[in-house]
Amino acid sequence: MTVASFLTDPGLGRVWDALPDARVVGGAVRDALAGRDVADFDLATPLPPDAVMAALTNAGVKVVPTGLAHGTVTAVVDGRPFEITTLRRDVETDGRRAVVAFTADWQLDASRRDFTINAMSMTRDGTVFDDFGGQADLKAGRVRFVGDPATRIAEDYLRILRFFRFLARYGRIAPDKATLQALRDGIPGLSRLSVERVWHELRRILAAPDPTEAVALMRTLGIWQAVVPEATGDARLAALPADPLLRLAALLTGDPLGLATRLKLSNEDRDRLVRLAATPHVGGTDADLRRLLADHLPQDLIDRTWLDGDEAVRRRLSAMKRPVFPLEGRDVVALGVPAGPSVGALLRDVRQWWTDGGCVATRMACMTELARKADLPKMGTKR
Repeated sequence: MTVASFLTDPGLGRVWDALPDARVVGGAVRDALAGRDVADFDLATPLPPDAVMAALTNAGVKVVPTGLAHGTVTAVVDGRPFEITTLRRDVETDGRRAVVAFTADWQLDASRRDFTINAMSMTRDGTVFDDFGGQADLKAGRVRFVGDPATRIAEDYLRILRFFRFLARYGRIAPDKATLQALRDGIPGLSRLSVERVWHELRRILAAPDPTEAVALMRTLGIWQAVVPEATGDARLAALPADPLLRLAALLTGDPLGLATRLKLSNEDRDRLVRLAATPHVGGTDADLRRLLADHLPQDLIDRTWLDGDEAVRRRLSAMKRPVFPLEGRDVVALGVPAGPSVGALLRDVRQWWTDGGCVATRMACMTELARKADLPKMGTKR
């Protein structure tokens, strides 16, 4: 996205019509200047929240009071949200959250932000306000805290993980010694964070196009081990799809269920991580691959080929149709076998025969084998 297209966004224009003194802030400015897609627009304004709500309402824009205690309201234009926050200054911080007061000082508001590349703001005419050298840092690929790194980290220890998230996406220059020391010294504070916030940032780190160097530096400093001691293995993360769960599985060295439980992963993510750890290596003949497909989810097997680095097997596997065993319990009963445990036992025996044969036997062939195992006449004959 160019800055020009950014400034002509119609939804943003509606908000600016109501709040002409507002500026777009943070990530939207950063990504527009970097020529990247902008997903969300956040704005700041010196107006207090009640005045912001009144101005939007008078302009016919729907407004939702999403975070009045922190000075935030959300304008909704054609179904799109635009978060608008009154300029703030920190009154008190405890390493997790801040008590804030409103201000009309743009520089004071920018000074409380985490990194220079996130501390810029832009007016409707395209003027960029950059009090801390964010544009130069963005161009150079430098991720740098606003002001003293140790102070910024002590305000919110999540900034340690956020640093590596931005390093993975924007960084090309190694952090300076003061930043490295502040990151290392802040490790004990990570234990004060909720696991949900930790996983949210780890997921975004692992979703970067190539987080290899960022993760390696986290490990060098001891940060990675502090937050995911169950996943400290080596892996060529850039060789894997930008899939956080798949990359986490590639690094796994401990109990996947324990890790998923501790980080409070969603049920879907938990189950997938456990399956990935249990999925066998994929390879062998076409018959071997069909057997695997019959017993495992196809996507789990594809994921395993990524973890194994086997592109050839992945191509073969992707071209195969998943075989489905053609019999059910009712087929056994239909042959006169009484309902009960023997039905399941016979079905398992025939399925094993089908699997041993490479999962290619037809339904008729399986029915014939079922009759044989049940000591019944062959299909099409009478006693």
